[in-house]
Amino acid sequence: KFWHTFSEQESSSEVDTFYIPVLYPEVWEAATCYVEGRSLHFLKRMASSSRVKVCLVACGSFNPITNMHLRLFELARDSLNGTGRYEVVAGVISPVHDAYEKKDLISSAHRVEMCRLATKSSDWIKVDDWEASQSAWSTTRVAMEHLAQAHGTAADGASVSMKLLCGADLLESFAVPNLWAAEDLDVLTGHYGLAVITRAGSNPEKFVQESDALYKNRNNIHIMTEWISNEISSTQIRRALRRRNSVRYLIPDSVLEYAQAKNLYQAASSL
Repeated sequence: KFWHTFSEQESSSEVDTFYIPVLYPEVWEAATCYVEGRSLHFLKRMASSSRVKVCLVACGSFNPITNMHLRLFELARDSLNGTGRYEVVAGVISPVHDAYEKKDLISSAHRVEMCRLATKSSDWIKVDDWEASQSAWSTTRVAMEHLAQAHGTAADGASVSMKLLCGADLLESFAVPNLWAAEDLDVLTGHYGLAVITRAGSNPEKFVQESDALYKNRNNIHIMTEWISNEISSTQIRRALRRRNSVRYLIPDSVLEYAQAKNLYQAASSL
């Protein structure tokens, strides 16, 4: 709704003034209207056209993609839209290159296809295979720069801000010595920004406070809590598939059917 519900308070002046508690004061605009000779002062929520359009980007193995990966997009969109400052218009999944050194990583051809199957029913999340199709592994910064060029303009021609969607584990990896280049970290957190999904009980705010590199761009790091506990991990899915245990309802049915048809994640398979 464009007009936000507010409550009237008693006023001793001749002008009736209305007040409301506002969580994000910068997204409200002062307004005045005149009714029967009286001035009514109130706040109205900013129009969607004045909000920053955002594309959420998730870079990772997706080995395989799970329902939790998809939930992160939905949670981040609700949270950012709810601030009134942003309008999430798109989401992009970018599977990592095969050269990325990670145990049990299967071919990107399979991972990309499973991501496409998983997002087939979504009207706003898409898959970009540029990172996976390169001749060599690309850093997250390089991938973000390409994705910004490819998805940085909305259908109406408006500019779209890119934000890296991640979990608290990636946020904490920024403190691992020599894992991230300082310049890349500054670009990711400063120029693009982070949308961090964390779990109840964790304390990413403290981590940001204690990291000089993250604290510098703290206003561009948006931390959101997933209150519905969900511990699904791709590692657990691979283990269950290898043991021929059921993973139904943990990953999309289309992804499960594809993995079974291609005999993926079996003990003797490293496709």
